[in-house]
Amino acid sequence: MSFILRPIDTVENISPEDFKKNYLDPRRPLVIKGLTKSWPAREKWTPEYLKQVVGNKVVPLYDNSKADPSKPINSSATEMPFDEYIDLIRSKPTELRIFFFNIFKQAPQLLDDVVLPKDLMGGFLESMPAMFFGGSNSVTFLHYDIDLPHIFHTHFVGRKHVILFENKWKRRLYCIPNATYALEDYDVANPDVKKFPALDGVEGIEAFLEHGDTLFMPTGYWHWMKYLEGSYSLSLRAWDASITRKAASLYNLAIKGGVDSVLKMAFKEKYAKFREELAIKWANRELAAGKPH
Repeated sequence: MSFILRPIDTVENISPEDFKKNYLDPRRPLVIKGLTKSWPAREKWTPEYLKQVVGNKVVPLYDNSKADPSKPINSSATEMPFDEYIDLIRSKPTELRIFFFNIFKQAPQLLDDVVLPKDLMGGFLESMPAMFFGGSNSVTFLHYDIDLPHIFHTHFVGRKHVILFENKWKRRLYCIPNATYALEDYDVANPDVKKFPALDGVEGIEAFLEHGDTLFMPTGYWHWMKYLEGSYSLSLRAWDASITRKAASLYNLAIKGGVDSVLKMAFKEKYAKFREELAIKWANRELAAGKPH
């Protein structure tokens, strides 16, 4: 046995009423295949076009290596001109990816190619659209977004494998204390449940995104992503209507993220080892108690 993964709900289109009742309010993930059919970006955003509008701007690149405990969690591995990077991911496998790139600062005209799905919900952070690029074999480690937004994640050009978990499973996923990511010592696609027994029986959702597909990821959902081909995605973020959720977001940003960074810089490997041991202890305790119920 291992993770128990069910296929994600998938629709071509959905009415605002159905979306609110069945996905937004109960916070259930969904793939909407036809959401972007009216977007100019769906046909326009080819690799060659993005190379043309962004050019040779040097961008930081990330790989699949486990995070260095003495550095911030999102420290880059190297850097490269954007146009050369696009050629790289389209020509051969690579782990290198671009994380949270505000491409619209470089090419503001790209905003005209996107239609915010305001008919489905409000609260969009219009100043915070971001893009993510990856070569085949590049992986986004298992985590949830610290600011707790709802996310509409649209994929372009290639395919992407996505695995999602509700936040209630976080301790069984070996969540690192004071952080919003999991222990990086197991393969989410093929977990070793003998070594990490708390993973056995954890329930999740699996999706394979294709060109133009939009994944609705509700606030607080854990997600792991693997690029199956050199490709890229756009994330649109929106606040949850709940005041409690907004307060939790501010707490995560101001307290959890800040405390974690200070302790990491101060104690480095000792702090990393302590957190990993505590994550394992919590996971085993949760498993023994049969949680979550």
